[in-house]
Amino acid sequence: MIKKKGTTIDVKGTAITVFSQKADDYICITDIARYKKAERTDDLVRNWIRNRNTIEFLGIWEKLNNPDFNSVEFDGFRIQAGLNSFTMTPKQWIKKTGATGIVSKAGRYGGTFAHKDIAFEFASWISVEFKLYLIKEFQRLKDEENRRLSLSWNLNRTLSKLNYRIHTDAIKTHLIPALVTPDQISITYATEADILNVALFGETARQWRDAHQSVDGNMRDYAGVEQLLVLANIESMNAEFIHMGLSQGDRLKRLNKIAIRQMQILTAKNARALENRK
Repeated sequence: MIKKKGTTIDVKGTAITVFSQKADDYICITDIARYKKAERTDDLVRNWIRNRNTIEFLGIWEKLNNPDFNSVEFDGFRIQAGLNSFTMTPKQWIKKTGATGIVSKAGRYGGTFAHKDIAFEFASWISVEFKLYLIKEFQRLKDEENRRLSLSWNLNRTLSKLNYRIHTDAIKTHLIPALVTPDQISITYATEADILNVALFGETARQWRDAHQSVDGNMRDYAGVEQLLVLANIESMNAEFIHMGLSQGDRLKRLNKIAIRQMQILTAKNARALENRK
């Protein structure tokens, strides 16, 4: 069932509600009928759905998209369709055939909704002109959604880069960082970025480059999701440790322990998630 309020688009002065359900878009055909006769929307939907051509179309759509569709009941409806005595409502169609292309929803935002393929067919029955305007406005809505998703993706990518997107091949094999050695603790590194590199990846950016001269890019181009998250966390913590006046060696030791603990937690959670999916 469609449960939440959808988005409204304006088509030739008529508000049309669009919902998303399991990556599919459903359009309110009750709203579409309102464009034709606002006081008889239910009658228009019932007249359309009892039509023989409509029954044929709906049956084919369900067979292509719904493995649980009741073809036996559909065949019975198809035989009766066209007779003066034949009646049909969206709820009857859904209940008898197990259809998923049409959804009947009660409540404040209720009405009859149909998958966009079916909704466009209904709109054509109402008015070919209206159908073309509906498709245009619907596509405008999807384009806007895609632009928002693209902007969000680019923003996340930029933030990840700002959080030192750094990684090593070794991390892909050994996800949990190793304890830093006493020698590493005593070394003064050229940049604060390398403090983070050593704490999480076990080597500096220069060390990684010397060991991977045949590959393009740098450590940041090979970062995994878990490593990026931990790297962002220890970056913030390192800033706090600097304010506290801790020495570089002390900060490295603390950051390394934090990185180990957080990676252990993240990898354990991922392992449990994978097990639950089996």
